[in-house]
Amino acid sequence: MAEIDVNDLLPNERVQRSVADGDVTQLTRGASTRYAEEGDRFQIDGETYTVTSVEKRTLGDLTDEDARREGSESLSAYRERMKRVHSGEFEWDDSDEVTTYRFERQG
Repeated sequence: MAEIDVNDLLPNERVQRSVADGDVTQLTRGASTRYAEEGDRFQIDGETYTVTSVEKRTLGDLTDEDARREGSESLSAYRERMKRVHSGEFEWDDSDEVTTYRFERQG
């Protein structure tokens, strides 16, 4: 368990704000880099969050529930958001490997 820089796991202020607001409780990123380990902690606005799980998956493994944890209303909406956010650099392929990080605010 380590203290990690929030910017390493959560790539921008909008995502960090969504986590602080409770709208995002997991983030899925490309599998080429490991951004955190289970038990790692990070802070946003003085609040501590703990990474509760780190899971290697494929994009095809993601569900509507995963999409809601990431701040989208459905998997379809999440897929479209990823295409928009990565502006032409990203094409959804169900076989692409990703890593999902789940986290919780500590009481």
